[in-house]
Amino acid sequence: MTEIQGRLSFSTDYGRDMELQEYGLDPAVDSVLLPNAAVMSALHNLVRLATELCGAPFGVVNIISAKYQHQIGAWGVEPGVCSREDSMCAKVFLSRERTVVADASKDPRFADNPFVTGEIGNVRFYASVPLQTGSGFVPGTLCVFSDETKELSQEQVGMLEVLAKQVVELLELQHRTAQLDRTYSELRASNAKLAGFAGRVSHDLRIPLTTILGYVELVEDDPDIELNSPAARYLDRIGASGRRMLGMLEDVLSYSRVGGGIQPAWVSLLEVTQEVVRDLGIENDGIVDVQDINVHADRGQLRTLLQNLLSNAMNYRSPERDLRVAISGVSNYHGATVYVADNGKGINPEDRDKVLEPLVRLRREGDGPGSGLGLATCSSIAKAHGGDLSLAETPGGGTTIVVSFPAGT
Repeated sequence: MTEIQGRLSFSTDYGRDMELQEYGLDPAVDSVLLPNAAVMSALHNLVRLATELCGAPFGVVNIISAKYQHQIGAWGVEPGVCSREDSMCAKVFLSRERTVVADASKDPRFADNPFVTGEIGNVRFYASVPLQTGSGFVPGTLCVFSDETKELSQEQVGMLEVLAKQVVELLELQHRTAQLDRTYSELRASNAKLAGFAGRVSHDLRIPLTTILGYVELVEDDPDIELNSPAARYLDRIGASGRRMLGMLEDVLSYSRVGGGIQPAWVSLLEVTQEVVRDLGIENDGIVDVQDINVHADRGQLRTLLQNLLSNAMNYRSPERDLRVAISGVSNYHGATVYVADNGKGINPEDRDKVLEPLVRLRREGDGPGSGLGLATCSSIAKAHGGDLSLAETPGGGTTIVVSFPAGT
């Protein structure tokens, strides 16, 4: 092999192994590549069907890497690994054409192959179909074989090709699963970095801001400052702006920490709600009615979710009626769904997706203060638990928040 041919071969083999890794397979090892359990079971059944349709005792799904042939699905034989040089399929699979040989010992492509000569096996009948993906990549083959000579009808060859396409669908499923796993890992790493960054920024900004607010309070308490003087009004504005900024920093920090190291356990919806009601100072107002269920959730984050939702209900209450909030839920083997229904101003259907985005506020007349992170934080808490959050209209007016929590294991 010339130096240029050697470089091309290395480049092609490296690209093949990289492509196989995209399918969640590690071609660098000299052991059987194992897809996920669901794919393995389906491959096993497809190979069995292929052997029965073709009347052959043995069948395999081969994945061919730069150095090895890996049998990831098999019927009639135990899955194994051999070198690519010894593989029969490796000699023909890149042609992208089916190969059907009645007697491999008389075919010049296979006559000296160790699977034919008796060194590894005594293959006579051999048929294989390349596994070609939509992008044109051929990771391997579906093949059936026997130690006796045999012919296949056109119908049998056609069915073998159909089954090969089904194998490709399973490999694509493995591919998409691997992509989702990588994306999820990258997202978790990104969220961890975001939480760390938000924590550092929040800490660095809170210290000087708290100092400023402390001096503002000292000056406001100075008896020499006239209450209606311009200086007093300026100080009042500085204090109000500073406190809003401090609240925003706390909200950003809380939002960035959602999902980090959650520890789900069975908790009482009633107990957590009662804690929140006491903290908000509304325990004696008859505002909140709670129905108890057990929810499999992180107690601290469930508490944050309920606190945000009750705070929103108080901020966006209707001027036409006394505020009432009903918290209820249903549970079954799928998990639990929590409903927080208020009788406030409500949210128009066209705005419901928008308000779940970070830092989005509707800014309606009469609305209370807020950072636009409350509902976004609640949505992130639901997703961190594997659930979801949606908004609906409360009968008679108001907003109902629907939060799902999957069942615990």
